[in-house]
Amino acid sequence: MSAWHGIVVATTLPLKEDLSIDYDRFQNHVRFLAENGADGIAPNGSLGEYQVLTTEERARIVELAVEAAPEGFSIVPGVGAYGADESRRWAEQAREAGAHAVLALPPNSYRANDAEVVDHYTEVAKAGLPIVAYNNPFDTRVDLTPELLAELSEIPEVVAVKEFSSDIRRITSIRRAAPSLDVLAGSDDAVLESLLMGAVGWIGGYSNAIPQLCAKLYKLGIEGNVSEARKLYDLLQPAFLWDTKHTFVQAIKLSQEVAGIYGGPTRAPRRPLSDEERAQVIKDMELALTAS
Repeated sequence: MSAWHGIVVATTLPLKEDLSIDYDRFQNHVRFLAENGADGIAPNGSLGEYQVLTTEERARIVELAVEAAPEGFSIVPGVGAYGADESRRWAEQAREAGAHAVLALPPNSYRANDAEVVDHYTEVAKAGLPIVAYNNPFDTRVDLTPELLAELSEIPEVVAVKEFSSDIRRITSIRRAAPSLDVLAGSDDAVLESLLMGAVGWIGGYSNAIPQLCAKLYKLGIEGNVSEARKLYDLLQPAFLWDTKHTFVQAIKLSQEVAGIYGGPTRAPRRPLSDEERAQVIKDMELALTAS
């Protein structure tokens, strides 16, 4: 199985109360996920708070992920950065640490045009690792349209796309425009629809909290068992909806706590959830856990 197939968990980052990284807890979380249905992890993404990490912290996370991963468990670090040179350097660091592929955003400091996006991925490709392009037009202001992905697919290292536009129609359009690319579900609240339309992997957040249930849903979706998948999805989706809200990091960390897994605080500028938000996350997670 390719490193980007199956369930690849966009990992949260366990922080201590003083907001330093709890590296031991991080490695334990990697092992926990590997033992509970995940096929790999994608550290140093938005859920992993990469924007507020030091260079040393970010590199160490990749090294420790590779160290903790059992054989056959994929490490696909995020290499998002403002410029192509920096993204390429993070991809090189991932390669040297022993990662299997990288998850790469387009340029995200301004609305890059198509030619600039192609140049960006061409530069990242110089690191030599397979690239999962990440389409998140809400945060990056760049939309990796099916037509643009067709251009990117001509770069040999670009092998897949994490599709986070929440437009399910995109999956069919991408498969038609860029048939060599694997399409991966990117938003938890549209994962079943994505799998039924041909996604071959899932890079998501709620698998941090309920990996076994996510693995069950993934299997049902891949097999096309719509009846059983819908029953499970109905219980999980209220929680999954938090994955596309601006408080998704705090919500998923709290969801981990509800599931008995350490979540911990977040670094600034993220603030704690309001009392109302906390209550709703807990309610939604308690519903999800009834599926266990």
